[in-house]
Amino acid sequence: MQYKILFVDDETANLRLLERLFRNEYDVYSAASGADGLELLSLHDFALIVSDQRMPAMTGLEFLKRAAEIRPQTVRIMITGYTDANALVDALNSGVVYKYVAKPWINEDFQQNVKRALQHYETLKAQRSLQLQNERLQSRIQATREGFIEVVADMLELKEPQARSHARRTSEYAAQIGYAIQMQRPEVEQLMLAAFLHEAALFRIPNEILLKDGPLTIEEQHIVNQNFEPGLEILERVPDLSEIASVLRFHYEHFDGTGQPGGFSGEQIPLHARILAVTDAYDAMTAPRMMKSGLSHSDAIMALKSAAGTKFDPSVVAVFCALKMVTNVVDSELELLTI
Repeated sequence: MQYKILFVDDETANLRLLERLFRNEYDVYSAASGADGLELLSLHDFALIVSDQRMPAMTGLEFLKRAAEIRPQTVRIMITGYTDANALVDALNSGVVYKYVAKPWINEDFQQNVKRALQHYETLKAQRSLQLQNERLQSRIQATREGFIEVVADMLELKEPQARSHARRTSEYAAQIGYAIQMQRPEVEQLMLAAFLHEAALFRIPNEILLKDGPLTIEEQHIVNQNFEPGLEILERVPDLSEIASVLRFHYEHFDGTGQPGGFSGEQIPLHARILAVTDAYDAMTAPRMMKSGLSHSDAIMALKSAAGTKFDPSVVAVFCALKMVTNVVDSELELLTI
């Protein structure tokens, strides 16, 4: 591979010397000013730019800064005299310049600097290639995740027409709690996603059991137990959703340890799961399904407070009850994967 190198210097003698020094090994281009150099940069992808600092109209540092914007992967060397110390410090500190060559230079040293610069260029190329591969992989993972979420939402809606709206409201309420306790946005987004998918693991459980008022019979509980873990395992197999499955595994645990399936209590239950328990219950009370009439907001709040310390985490209930606005808060800011 023959590398392209651009030399920029307003002194013709210097350009001719550099051309003779490097043209046998590299594809050499020359520019007598920063403006000419920028024009060449618009046409060619150079591996290396070598520019003198002291030039009229546009200094070497000014030119290299603009060159870095046009060709960020190109390695840049500045030729400088002892009087250009301040410009050199700025160039090195800003990352605009990889190395500098002091005047007067020794040809052999200059050639070694160019070789090392081109090795650095290859390293940057390899890093950039790896970065692009990672970005493509992440994009595919994201697409897989979003596609899976859309499929789950559609399946839940086919099973029960109000499931999607229930999932969205539950995720919105959870987000309000998350921000109220000062969670960072990425954590809130994970919380919202867990809330949106909180019924995904229950897809194989009949609606008459899932939406039943009152305690389940032994047979009904057996059906739930048989289908709950396999539903979670489906989520765990989807890229980037294993943490969500871990949260949902605790969704039906009670704060006092009387819940299912493990009888965990207090802080043994992940915070996200404790939040989801409250928001899911609130929406189930105020917007019930199966043609039932719902409670008012104040009655639902009273019900949450009465179950604080037993079924629900008292601190989460307190935060939720203190929210000034329970609905329509996240329409634009916290859209969940556009679902």
